[in-house]
Formats: sequence, structure tokens, C-alpha cells
Amino acid sequence: MKVLLLLAFLGGCLAQYDPYMLPGRTSIVHLFEWRWTDIADECERYLAPNGFGGVQISPPNEHIILNDPWRPWWQRYQPISYKLCSRSGNEEEFRDMVTRCNDVGVRIYADAVFNHMCGASGGSGTHSSGGSYFDAGSESFPAVPYSSWDFNDGKCKSASGNIDSYNDINQIRDCRLVSLLDLALHKDYVRGKIAEYLNQLIDVGVAGFRVDAAKHMWPGDMEAVFSQLKNLNTRWFGSGSKPYIYQEVIDLGGEAIKSSQYFGLGRVTEFKYSAKLGTVVRRWSGEKMAYLRNWGEGWAFMSSDLAVVFVDNHDNQRGQGAGGASILTFWDSRLYKVAVAFMLAHPYGQTRVMSSFRWDRNFVNGKDVNDWMGPPSNSDGSTKHVTINPDTTCGNGWVCEHRWRQIRNMVIFRNVVDGAPFANWWDNGSNQIAFGRGNRGFIAINNDSWNMDVTLQTGLPAGTYCDVISGQKEANRCTGLQVDVTANGKASLQISNTAEDPILAIHVDAKL
Repeated sequence: MKVLLLLAFLGGCLAQYDPYMLPGRTSIVHLFEWRWTDIADECERYLAPNGFGGVQISPPNEHIILNDPWRPWWQRYQPISYKLCSRSGNEEEFRDMVTRCNDVGVRIYADAVFNHMCGASGGSGTHSSGGSYFDAGSESFPAVPYSSWDFNDGKCKSASGNIDSYNDINQIRDCRLVSLLDLALHKDYVRGKIAEYLNQLIDVGVAGFRVDAAKHMWPGDMEAVFSQLKNLNTRWFGSGSKPYIYQEVIDLGGEAIKSSQYFGLGRVTEFKYSAKLGTVVRRWSGEKMAYLRNWGEGWAFMSSDLAVVFVDNHDNQRGQGAGGASILTFWDSRLYKVAVAFMLAHPYGQTRVMSSFRWDRNFVNGKDVNDWMGPPSNSDGSTKHVTINPDTTCGNGWVCEHRWRQIRNMVIFRNVVDGAPFANWWDNGSNQIAFGRGNRGFIAINNDSWNMDVTLQTGLPAGTYCDVISGQKEANRCTGLQVDVTANGKASLQISNTAEDPILAIHVDAKL
């Protein structure tokens, strides 16, 4: 009993669940593979003015460069050192980005990769983003430095040295994930080098970390690393603030490793969310949107205050990670907007919006053989800048879902209704649903094959509201549809099943 109490106490001391967003901001956007200079500009020109709370950035450490100029997206997840020199930019550009984003109240969460270094077949030389020498064959990374003493080869008990069985907890945590050289996090030296790297990011001003491949590390080893972390930079954060931590743990319910094993260290990514929501919105397996009435814990998800949720992420939008073909992405734009609008209107979890780049999809036997493709790049392999079109969308191959009017306005919707209770649920027993957030906002979705024409209780004060899906409020007019709420809080809603976006959403800040 004493041991359990001690562990609970330590977990409570180290647990970091606060993303440190400014009041009135609630969502993270993942600017996947963006350059630091472009993120700095985006914080100032778009994210802060539109109420985004923070940015998840790609791993900022030095990484391998594979088959120049082939350069797949996943080379970012193969560290060579902890120098702040990556495909996204150098240390000076990184520091400038963090400063400029913090100065406008947009927090930076770094994707932290410390389960492993590069793959065993990475060769040797200086083919890395910072030009540091390494030798994967002898497990020599002098820029850290790590040597063969710092890896888990002797601890791994699988025949191949890789994870041969995902039913074996020891293999999952002690062996190589797809041949990536597995660091010995049980060693104090390795823990110290990782903490040194994370503390450098904290000193620069990051607010926290998305921990990559957390299920492949023992929670006790991670706790030992996190216990060495500094408080956040007091230039932007209150004295004594510990970094926000959210951990990538893929647990669809039948895994040998459970998300709950990581709750004491910080929040955890709820992968069941995107897999289940995609199935429902696609109307697969007999699922209906009417079943979303008890969405969240009622679907056997983790507690809302522990969950980081998303419709898709950089892995599963490529058919990797978890969820398979059910995952909705920008390629399925109409249904994708339905799913994202639902996520941002519903109170469950800490929401993260994806912002992607296009790649040349090529399906062979149902598999996209081009899912490896890295970000839009120049002839020398360098990442192209994000350009902004006159209509505020992005060019140069960048998708920028966060700039789609429907998604941006639902990020604002979530900010407006933050803290208001889930209320006034309605459904037609099929795929037409509606619900409110107290007296602050209301959303209706028609995902059926026939028109929606209903009069519903919204819970909102009487007045004329601008639908923030088809347009928004500008000055004292609506650029899209208007919705009239009567004195008794009711509104007549019509949504065609063939509408470009079969959604209506209104909130008190969009009232004329």
C-alpha cells in the first residue's frame, strides 16, 4: 500500500496536463513539416488573430537524411543528435519562432523523439540535417555522444532484435521498433542526455512536448527523465510551471500495453477517437451519428481531462498507426469537415487540428505506395515555404486545413463555448444530429441521404445568428446563412443532404 501511495504521489507531482494556452483559446494545430520561419509568420498573421492556442511542431533535433533528395517524411523521426538543426531550420530560426509565437500567445509543443536513434540500416557518414558524423552499424553518435553501451541490444530478448510480437510487453519496450536503434532509457547517462535536450527546448520557451512512441518506453524510465525537467521559461509562463506533456500511446482496446499506464505522466493521445469517429461519419459497420449521444467516456474512451483527440494525425492519414481505412482526411474533404466540426463542437478532450501537405497518391493492391513522400521540396531537397493565396488558402503543395473557413470558424466556436455544458441533444434516429453548448452555441449536422427540416431547442438567446460554416459575421451582417432563434430558444433548421457542407453552427459571438 505504501508503494502504491508513493507512486501515486510521484505521478501527481510529475503529471503535466495544462497546455498553458491563453484564456479563450482551446485548440492545438499540428503544422506538420512546416519550416520555423513559416510557423513564426503564421503565429502572427493567422493563428493568434483566429484564436488558436498552440502549435505542435515536427521534431526540432538533427535527423538523418535518406537518399537525397528522396527525403521521406519519416526521416524526421530518426535522430542523429539533439542539435537544433532540422529540415525545418536552424537553431537561430527555431529560437526566433518560439519567441515570436509566444509573444502573440501561441504556445509551441515540440514533437520529442527519444525512444530511439536512426535505423540500423542508416549507414555511416554525415548525411544528416546538421552534418554530424554517425555510424549506425557500430551505434556511434558522437554528436550526443552515444555509443553501443547506450542501446538496448542486450536487454532485447526477441530473435531478430526487432519487435517480433506485439503481445510481448518486454519486446515492445526493449526491442527495436522497425529496426530503429533502441535507446537504453534505464541508464542514468541516457536519461540525462534526453533531459538535457528537453531542457534546452524549455529554456528556449517551448510550452511542452508530444512524446513520440511513448508505448515503446517503460513509464518508470520516462518518469525518471521528466523528473529532471526544468520549469518553463518565466518570460512567458508563471513561476513553477512544468511542461505540458502528451504521449503517443496507440491503444485501440486490444493492446498489450494500455494507455492508462501513462496517465500519471501527462495526457495521452486517444486513438480510438479518430478510428471510431471515422467509422461513424462514413456510416460503416451499421454505425449512425445518432449513436454519438454518449460520445466520449461512454464509448470506452479515457477520461476527457486526460485525452488529446484528433480526426487524423500525420501517421494514420497515411494508413499507418491506427484506424486503417476508416480515418477521415483532407482527401475526403466533405466528410472530413463534418468530423472536425463535430470534434470542435463537442466538449470531450483536448482538440488538435491537422494541417497537412499533399503527396502523389498511388494505390497498388489497396496500398498507397507513395505514403512515404516528404513535404513539398525544391530541387535541392530543401522544404518549400508555405505560400498564401489571395483567398487565404495555401499554395506550394500545402493543404492547410486549419485555414479552411469551416475549420477555422469551428476553432473559434470551441473557444466561445468553452466550459459550457453539453445540452439539447437531438437526433432523428439515423444520421441527423444537433446539440448545444449551454447558452453559448449550437450545431446541427445532416449526414443522411435526405434533407433535414426541423425546429429545435437551441438554448440560445433570441436573435439572428450567422452560420459560421457557410460564412461568418462581418460588421453587422452575415456573409453566409442566417439562423433566427425565437424568444423560446427555438430555431427552424434546413440542411440539404447535397449541401457542400451539411452543417449549421451558430454561437453568441456570431449574433447580429
